[in-house]
Amino acid sequence: MNIPNDPVMLMSFVNTKLRDEYSSPEELCKALSIDREELEQKLKEAGFTYKSETNQYR
Repeated sequence: MNIPNDPVMLMSFVNTKLRDEYSSPEELCKALSIDREELEQKLKEAGFTYKSETNQYR
């Protein structure tokens, strides 16, 4: 699956998937064959971190 390269679009894509389909980033990454560390790094560089309370990156 192709995921967006733009950090804001990536955050939006991931948050939509977390809201609609997956209960955690681990589940999302496993299902979509995405490297979690790579995803976290891309989002972190753009200032986004995962908030477990809301199951979103902010």
